[in-house]
Amino acid sequence: MSVLASPTQHSHRGANLSGLADKVVVVTGASSGIGRATAVQLARLGAKVLATGRRAGPLEETAAEHPGIAGIVADVSMPDDAARTIAKAIESWGRLDGLVNNAGAGAILPLEGATAERITAILAVNVVGPSLLAAAALPHLAATRGSIVNVSSTFGHKPAAMLSHYAASKAALEHLTRCWALELAPKGVRVNAVAAGPTESGALTGMMGLSADQAAAIEAEERESIPLKRRGRPDDVARWIVHLADPVADWVTGQVITVDGGLDLT
Repeated sequence: MSVLASPTQHSHRGANLSGLADKVVVVTGASSGIGRATAVQLARLGAKVLATGRRAGPLEETAAEHPGIAGIVADVSMPDDAARTIAKAIESWGRLDGLVNNAGAGAILPLEGATAERITAILAVNVVGPSLLAAAALPHLAATRGSIVNVSSTFGHKPAAMLSHYAASKAALEHLTRCWALELAPKGVRVNAVAAGPTESGALTGMMGLSADQAAAIEAEERESIPLKRRGRPDDVARWIVHLADPVADWVTGQVITVDGGLDLT
């Protein structure tokens, strides 16, 4: 199955090769990068996608990529936004088949600089937000025997200095994935995760708050340390998220698939 069909190829053939035609999927953090690529790939396969993000402008750009994508401004760190997001999907299309917990937060945070506020901010997005979204989505996913895909990181299972709280939050998300898979299997709901390696998504200057020069230096180090000698592209990761969300993967649950050019082997 190809999930990378061009816009001129996606309309019928791609949808027929997958089980995503007319399915409804919520994708958080879809304003850019992996989230945007995931929303577009899902829509090209015939899914109806509700894309969320904190900024209206970039979210509108995502929605403009395909008529199957609608946007809603929402912040996963705000508890009330979870129920509001799921309610919007049900109001728009009457069902929910998938939830992609892609929105993430992080910081290069040495232990000596750790504060309750900074730690809490990371956990609110990477652990609490996905949990509340999954809980709000569960009755609807159980009705459709749908799935949840959580987006983790190589550093959810590979130690890294000065990334301890980001890494710990992703380790928590990976273990939530396994625990939820067991808990929700009797309801027919699958739960998997994709652990993304360093990806050309602007996260270093955005989420991590680095300057352009600092980001460039880290990117060069990452390319050298990745066995395949390049950083990922958003589509590299999105295709695996899409595959796990697709009903054709209906015998896969509780798995964390690492997509990082071999970085976690080093």
